[in-house]
Amino acid sequence: MKHRPRPPEQNDLFRPRLVDMIDMRHELVTLSGLIDWEFFEREWAGFFPSTTGRPATSPRLVAGLLYLQHAFRLSDEAVVARWVENPYFQHFTGETFFQHRPPIAATSLIRWRKRIGEEGVEWLLTTSLDEVAVDTTVMEKNIAHPTDSRLYERARAQLVDLARDAGIELRQSYARLAPRLAAQVGRYAHAKQFRRMRKALRTLKGYTGRVMRDIRRQLDEIPEGPLRERVLDKLVLVSRLLHQRPKDPGKIYSLHEPEVDCISKGKARVRYEFGTKVSIATTLKGGFVVGTRSLPGNPYDGHTLGEALEQVAILTGHPPKRAVVDRGYKGHGVQHTQVLISGTRRGLTPALAKTLRRRSSIEPEIGHMKTDGRLSRCFLKGVIGDALFAVLCGCGHNIRKILAHLRKLLAAVITLVLAMIRQERARGYSHAAA
Repeated sequence: MKHRPRPPEQNDLFRPRLVDMIDMRHELVTLSGLIDWEFFEREWAGFFPSTTGRPATSPRLVAGLLYLQHAFRLSDEAVVARWVENPYFQHFTGETFFQHRPPIAATSLIRWRKRIGEEGVEWLLTTSLDEVAVDTTVMEKNIAHPTDSRLYERARAQLVDLARDAGIELRQSYARLAPRLAAQVGRYAHAKQFRRMRKALRTLKGYTGRVMRDIRRQLDEIPEGPLRERVLDKLVLVSRLLHQRPKDPGKIYSLHEPEVDCISKGKARVRYEFGTKVSIATTLKGGFVVGTRSLPGNPYDGHTLGEALEQVAILTGHPPKRAVVDRGYKGHGVQHTQVLISGTRRGLTPALAKTLRRRSSIEPEIGHMKTDGRLSRCFLKGVIGDALFAVLCGCGHNIRKILAHLRKLLAAVITLVLAMIRQERARGYSHAAA
């Protein structure tokens, strides 16, 4: 059931209002007055088609928590906990009086993200522009560094746990031999004894294969239901793991995140990154994020430019007139937007050359999104988690830039007021002396 509008709060003798407790010049207070919160109530109402049941949480509360979470680099639990302690957070999300209990459980944010999906969170990212810079980066997944020994051992342990839940008696679980052998593989690799390492890996792979085949033989004993589906899915996943080769496409690097891609970005310090590619579009003036989209499957950058500009056109209401990109976007095939590729010399006017030199302005913005925001590692599960997390990181980046601008503006106003006070005092002293 969709959200019910909150009636106006009456005065309470024993509870002061937030506006009487906080500094109304604070940047969060100023920003809360600039955002059109009714926009979220209108756009998100379509995600609740049912007219029965418990009313949904206030869209302003959820949108405000998502903004604050990615602006201050907080987890679901941390943003709810800080909301209880911070009166500015409460005012930003629409509260009238100071609250001493969490407004929602942290898991409610998970359910909201699943309900509104990528389309819903994209409404948090809207503005208008004419020129954009587009680039891609890697958003790593929250997984351990993949090694064959670890994957084989984890697959065996998970199969043993599922067999125990299903009541299947295995011939041998290798619970004592396999962990020791997996640790020994790492020692052989450290000592550069690669022949012994490969032999131990083959043995460890055989242990996992024997457990998998033992469960497969007794699969008919598991009754129909969710448990049987889990066992079947795990058997298919482990079979893919055991049959994959070093050069195969679509390799499995994590059992709980099988969609993770291995991406080589040419960095000297890190040869490979495990996650998903993310396309980011920012304004040339100001560096605000106007489009961000996850790109599963590690596609070629030039093939993603059309989708990135389409998202920018949807969010801003009109397509950008000009886009500047690096050399990785050659062969993009975009027709309706002028695309300037870094390194181009022929046919450039002085104005276009100046615009093209601004292409590198997107690089520090991506760096801030990774260090100050949460783009460096995605903590949401699956492909849809990557899509939501990428958009929310862009929203958090914009909020941080707006707050910094408001903070700077407030400091300038205070400095101007103090200067005027000093001038008035100086004039008063001069009149008194005369």
